[in-house]
Amino acid sequence: MAHLLGAESLHLEYPTRVIFDSVTVGLDEGDRIGIVGRNGDGKSTLMRLLSGRMQPDSGRVTVRNGVTIGMLDQADELDDNIVVSQSIVGDKEDYEWAGDARIRDVISGLLGGIPWDATLGQLSGGQRRRVGLAKLLVGDWDVVFLDEPTNHLDVEGIAWLAEHLKRRWPAGQGGLVVVTHDRWFLDEVCNNTWEVHDRIIEPFEGGYAAYILQRVERDRMASVMEGKRQNLMKKELAWLRRGAPARTAKPKFRIDAANELIENEPPVRDKISLQSMAMQRLGKDVVDLLDVGVTYGDKQVLKDIEWRIAPGERTGILGVNGAGKSTLLGLVAGTVEPTSGKVKRGKTVKISILDQQLKELSEVQNEPVRVVIGRQKSSYVAGGKEVTPGQLLERLGFDSAQLSTPIKDLSGGQKRRLQLLLILLDEPNVLILDEPTNDLDTDMLAAMEDLLDSFPGTLLVVSHDRYLLERITDQQYAVLGGHLRHLPGGVDEYLKVRQASDAAASAAQSSKKQAAAPANKSSLGGAELRNAQKELASINRKLEKAGQKIADVHARMAAHDQNDYTGLGELSAEISALDAQTAELESRWLVLTDLLEN
Repeated sequence: MAHLLGAESLHLEYPTRVIFDSVTVGLDEGDRIGIVGRNGDGKSTLMRLLSGRMQPDSGRVTVRNGVTIGMLDQADELDDNIVVSQSIVGDKEDYEWAGDARIRDVISGLLGGIPWDATLGQLSGGQRRRVGLAKLLVGDWDVVFLDEPTNHLDVEGIAWLAEHLKRRWPAGQGGLVVVTHDRWFLDEVCNNTWEVHDRIIEPFEGGYAAYILQRVERDRMASVMEGKRQNLMKKELAWLRRGAPARTAKPKFRIDAANELIENEPPVRDKISLQSMAMQRLGKDVVDLLDVGVTYGDKQVLKDIEWRIAPGERTGILGVNGAGKSTLLGLVAGTVEPTSGKVKRGKTVKISILDQQLKELSEVQNEPVRVVIGRQKSSYVAGGKEVTPGQLLERLGFDSAQLSTPIKDLSGGQKRRLQLLLILLDEPNVLILDEPTNDLDTDMLAAMEDLLDSFPGTLLVVSHDRYLLERITDQQYAVLGGHLRHLPGGVDEYLKVRQASDAAASAAQSSKKQAAAPANKSSLGGAELRNAQKELASINRKLEKAGQKIADVHARMAAHDQNDYTGLGELSAEISALDAQTAELESRWLVLTDLLEN
């Protein structure tokens, strides 16, 4: 497997601490690396070192001759005065970039709803991020570095990006390095994981799930080794006290396989107990939305909503940006009034919202963490056990030194965790989470999920983080066309429904264009027009099949005996023929498109 780039004996330190010490890693053809670790341990710094955007204090990074590198950084480096089209395709004419399947795919996958002729200064932060990602992906790179690429993408955009990266290079070629807190994305895309911690980089085989399995086994082994060391220390102490060596059998430890470790664990939640506790705290009635609709001016956002929320219900809400998810949650919380229908709330309902505004912290930002926590109740029941606020802080990653830190000096992730803790200590019985994963690394997400597993109330979650939704909720709904739709098949069903909806909308728009073409645009008429439209549809199907065939041949070539030069030559010839066929089809596609539009 050919080498792409490598780092040898990297050392980097800041005035206050060492980031990396004698780190050596390499990236080979076909590697798809996910980087995980706590916030601040150096994940983004490692990417900048490997990509050449930052230089180490000592050590070196070497790149194979001719290897091209592209990187999406977290910093926004786009020019406000450039229009979207120029940022993506430069000065290429429409017919030039429209003939490139990759560019068409990236534009349709990332830039829906973004005006093609708008300047970047007119776009929102999320839209600029998508333009920056699209600008990178239309390029032809041997190695791609992505720093938090799923930020500002919805569930559909994240699914598209994963599929694009899986198809971007033939099997066994190209290199990908990605930092993200989206664990579903890591599992879907990566074949190796690097954990950054304590000045080193520890490699693991496989994606996020495989990494967790290996990490559990590693930690279990470390615990066993520490247990052995402690036993040896005790025996040594006993021998010194008694003056003679003790003859005792060494304890035997068995390290179970990772899958067995998981099989022996109980379910993450005791649903029956939690629902029973929720009934005791809430009664039978929580919140009922009865034939509810919401209209803003001339726009109807929600209509005919019928949703009876049960005690102990754990529901995830999906939908594109602007679909009405926040409005729906506002109806539940009482911050939005319906324009039609009725909302009924149980008498014992106490609702809290974990939103993105950090309102709970704004009035106490100058006070230390310990002072704010000290005002809360002295204990809290989690998982059937009574724990103190300090113990909860420890579970959420706070150390003793951070207890004296003023809240304004905490990082974004620390503020987010403290906000959740303050809400839980207030003991609501209905908890609404609005995009709760912002600013949290994978370890802290796991800690937050563990804490929410024992929440004995109703939980409603809006998030683009598919892993989180599937982990902490038991069912999913989607806001589609103003209606609330149950999704028995979860996120997969939502993606299929959205794909079918987009295809239907595209077909309807195409029919409108075709109907209007004879009168407005196309110079063709009658049978000529119909034949051109049929041929264009046929070419689109053929291009899709040709792309799949090329990917299949590349996969066969990667798995083929590399010493069988005759067989490899035949596969190369097959690819060349398919490439020629694709080029011919694309040329004809451009001609037909021009005819139909002029």
